Amino acid sequence: MKLLGISGTITGSKPGIIVSNVLEEVNKHHPEIEVELLDLKDYDVQFCDGRDPSTYTGDTKKVIDKIASADFYLIGTPIFNGSFTGSLKNIFDLVPVSVFRNKVMGFIATGGTYQHYLVIENQLKPIAGYLRAYVTPSYVYANDSHFNEKKEIVDQDVLDRMTNLAKELVFMQQALKG
Repeated sequence: MKLLGISGTITGSKPGIIVSNVLEEVNKHHPEIEVELLDLKDYDVQFCDGRDPSTYTGDTKKVIDKIASADFYLIGTPIFNGSFTGSLKNIFDLVPVSVFRNKVMGFIATGGTYQHYLVIENQLKPIAGYLRAYVTPSYVYANDSHFNEKKEIVDQDVLDRMTNLAKELVFMQQALKG
């Protein structure tokens, strides 16, 4: 069973930090689950142009294949201008809808303030619904005040939500695919 964490941005590091921490939490309690981080900063992904996804090459093909090979997902994004990143939207456009069908998704988001936490509810969860994916009931939103100057998460509530999200992801995946 493979859990793929996706850091859906080509700039900044906070979503990747949280996604990595949740993946570590899963790995700590469920070493039998393969975990992998897909950080979009590490790939030169082409823009979706409507062609058959199987015709892409290079990094774009690698990203599509990594996503298609996963059994469930943890997806993270910063919130820019009241929405998730174009890089993440491009991924949703590139990967065939059938890849996500009946798979579990959990979400994390980061922002500068508290004002953007509902982007997960209002934008990401509806996309997951369109993809016919199952979504964990909880998610993690963290803002700048939840990190210290070393970009470590220092807020206990955020740390607890990360642990809870890790548990929910595994529980739902095992219940649905058991």
